[in-house]
Amino acid sequence: MDSAASNVSDYQVLDADDPRITGIRKATLDDPDDIEKACLRQMTYKERRKYHSRVRIEFNITSILNRQMFLIRLAQALMTFGAPSHRIESQLLSAARILEVDAEFIHIPGIIMCSFGDQETKTSELHFVKCAGRLSLGCLHEVHQIYRTVVHDEVSAKKATAQLDALLHAKPLYGPLIRLPLSFALSALICPLAFGGSFVDMWLAGTGAILLSLMQFRIAKKSVLYANVYEISVAIAISFLARGLSSIRSQIFCYTAISSAGIVGILPGYLILSSSLELASKNIVCGSVKMVYALIYTLFLGFGLQIGSDFYLLFDQGARRDLNALAARMATSVTITGTFVSDNATMIAPDLNHGNPLSGTFTFTNSTPLVREYIVDGCYRPPHFPWFLQPFPWWTQFIIVPIFSILSSLANLQPLWTIELIVMVVISCASYASNKIANHFIFNRSDVVSAIGAFAVGILGNIYSRRFGGTAFTAMVTGVLFLVPSGLSQAGGITAQGNGIDIGGAMIAVTIGITVGLFMSQALVYMFGSRKNAAIFSF
Repeated sequence: MDSAASNVSDYQVLDADDPRITGIRKATLDDPDDIEKACLRQMTYKERRKYHSRVRIEFNITSILNRQMFLIRLAQALMTFGAPSHRIESQLLSAARILEVDAEFIHIPGIIMCSFGDQETKTSELHFVKCAGRLSLGCLHEVHQIYRTVVHDEVSAKKATAQLDALLHAKPLYGPLIRLPLSFALSALICPLAFGGSFVDMWLAGTGAILLSLMQFRIAKKSVLYANVYEISVAIAISFLARGLSSIRSQIFCYTAISSAGIVGILPGYLILSSSLELASKNIVCGSVKMVYALIYTLFLGFGLQIGSDFYLLFDQGARRDLNALAARMATSVTITGTFVSDNATMIAPDLNHGNPLSGTFTFTNSTPLVREYIVDGCYRPPHFPWFLQPFPWWTQFIIVPIFSILSSLANLQPLWTIELIVMVVISCASYASNKIANHFIFNRSDVVSAIGAFAVGILGNIYSRRFGGTAFTAMVTGVLFLVPSGLSQAGGITAQGNGIDIGGAMIAVTIGITVGLFMSQALVYMFGSRKNAAIFSF
């Protein structure tokens, strides 16, 4: 079995539940609940013999159709609930192999092509499964459990198809009335945690997230035309309001914290992470398409923030002059070019250029006590400000991080009273702790810091999967998504202060770091794991 698995192409990754790994073969291919079987049990011997001679081909086709329908529903469920793209094909091939169905699958963004062949009639049938969905951790865990029961020969294909149909047609776990407070709390908590916001800034960032969610639920779902541009329009509105509040003379509001935290809910963190993993697993088509889309989408958000800020400064010329004056004070330098002669060269330094004149260029930068001393994470925080205008103390992270992890899992449609939620929170807290410790010792390298955090997530997720039988992907995804705003905050935040290309570069650096960290953890687990011919990419 090991030699057979080693002959697999490098571009095909075996799933952990593949029959070539587990050695399990399906004992009963026919569905025990078929109506034909129930009727046959009630017939006499002569009636059954006559029936078999007449409809043998029809009965076999019915059984095959049940198995093919299960594979189609499985493909639809995996795409609808946001399964990692680089694992969909391997899971479908494993299910087809255990069901002894001659099938091939091709996955491109948004579409799965399922081809079923018939060796007896030398024909094939092609199905296109097209659907769009979002990440749903609870439903994705249920789909994986149904998939495992089928490939382990515990449930028939017909029953599993009915379970997948019920899961696909079920209402979302949380409605808009619950998801609106969740989006408010997520933006409000990430504002002081990752972008240095104050107690006042977090409420404004949460209000911006409410505005974004309302536009998504009320307008974007009803208008297909507006759905294509609503993220940019909301980013412009949030940036406009944040710039207006930050231009108040008392300087109690921070533009960077409010604008960055307000749009953190629409960052394409999961999409760009999935595309990086696909490119690393040699899935060029899906990975490149998603990567380009995610980067252009990020640039659109940065451009929207820039437009909103400039649009406000177009009306408030005083704020524009203040910003220009501040930038000039921070960047002003005086360059003086001249020649100096070393006095007392014989007494002090006889070897200093042998007493010859020295020439050079000198740069003097005028430093003011106001500029860099009181600016923390891009926000003006002088010590005479009250506590609600200061950054949060360090010990509040022990409270905010677990709460943010729970709310982030619930926002991705994870059920509340489950063991998996506790595992997600533990892994997410470990992710933030390792990221914070690495950032304390490594400066201005968001990619390396993100890689260390992702490495910790990968190790804990694989330990949970292999030792406790859980689903590694659903347990790890909250911790990985936590690294995206944290990494962007180390890269300067999602602000409109600089070039829009810099925002895309910061996103690429964070994502590549996360991808490398996950693969390093997979390589370590693979070295000490027992199933070395199983799937390497469990994320």
